[in-house]
Amino acid sequence: MAVEQMTMPQLGESVTEGTISKWLVSVGDHVNKYDPIAEVMTDKVNAEVPSSFTGTIAELVGKEGEILQVGDVICKVETNEEAKPEAEAVSKPDQEEAEPAKPEAKDTSQKKRYSPAVLRLAGEHNIDLEQVEGTGAGGRITRKDIQRIIASEAVPQTDAAPEKQPGANAAGAIEPDQKPAQAAPQAAPPQSAAGDVEIPVTGIRNAIATNMVRSKHEIPHAWTMMEVDVTGLVSYRNKIKNEFKKKEGFSLTFFAFFVKAVAQALKEFPQMNSMWAGDKIIQKKDINISIAVATEDALYVPVIKHADEKTIKGIAREISELAHKVRSGKLTSGDMSGGTFTVNNTGSFGSVQSMGIINHPQAAILQVESIVKRPVVMEHGMIAVRDMVNLCLSLDHRVLDGLICGRFLARVKEILEQIDDHTSIY
Repeated sequence: MAVEQMTMPQLGESVTEGTISKWLVSVGDHVNKYDPIAEVMTDKVNAEVPSSFTGTIAELVGKEGEILQVGDVICKVETNEEAKPEAEAVSKPDQEEAEPAKPEAKDTSQKKRYSPAVLRLAGEHNIDLEQVEGTGAGGRITRKDIQRIIASEAVPQTDAAPEKQPGANAAGAIEPDQKPAQAAPQAAPPQSAAGDVEIPVTGIRNAIATNMVRSKHEIPHAWTMMEVDVTGLVSYRNKIKNEFKKKEGFSLTFFAFFVKAVAQALKEFPQMNSMWAGDKIIQKKDINISIAVATEDALYVPVIKHADEKTIKGIAREISELAHKVRSGKLTSGDMSGGTFTVNNTGSFGSVQSMGIINHPQAAILQVESIVKRPVVMEHGMIAVRDMVNLCLSLDHRVLDGLICGRFLARVKEILEQIDDHTSIY
């Protein structure tokens, strides 16, 4: 008999950790290879994890609700395969004692790949990650490494250049009669009072929070807005929506027109379809548009692949299918991966102006606000009631500047304002 270890799998690109939301097996249960054994949540997807072995569950290492790094052991399975005996040392009577083996060089290739949770904890406690020895694969620093340091109170502080102050010598050292400044104490978390309702933070909510903090921490956000006259679009869509639903079996939403316009503009302005990669900017070839779909307690961002190659009808179909997958819990990691630009339908909640947080590592997110009727000054000073919508763009200022973003938004506006009864949706 042999005991094999199962580790936390990587359930999507850039995913570094997952939360075990529910075990589907117990210790002593027999499982076959590929049988689902646990449900795992990440900031991108909920998924069932299959067993890598056939055998008996020997130990459930990970606990429900626990966040584990990719590669951490989640459970142990006892298989029928015999454990391989360790190689025995062979010695000869006339052979001199062998020289002690030189220790192998420690693998630190992954040391500087930090997860969002590690970055957050290190920032909160002023920990210098360069001085932390990681226990993960390739020397990677895990959340448990940081928590162990915090618990031991042996915190390697981030270096800071000392400021020259009165009483300091020429080298910047503090004179003996002066005390070094102490770091400001961490603010205590708020406490519940009588009548308050405490809501536990679920794995998916924690994953969303981690990703949002990472986005705001790493990306210098800028914001711009443009208003668009979509009177022709509204009239055209309302005229054909009932016939379309009867013929196709799914709804023709306003959002499909907006996604198509964005996809077309991205093809003309490929700089918008880029990502920051440290020492370079990657301009993506494929135009894969992420769309935000909300449930009662979470937000998911499935992806419409190759949106520029699809018709308005094709995009409407994918929006309908992806929304159904989200709300029925059938979304896969493949549905969530590969996004290059995000379009968010905030107008469905009645919002008329908002600033979106960029979906890391993308360079921009466009908020499509609510379509409202407003009096507008037309040509020759005439006033007319028109259907107007605000398009709000958040951008990564490392990658994009106001000029290119302004031109991009102006092109989206132009496409939308040209939609009329002659526009093809097929």
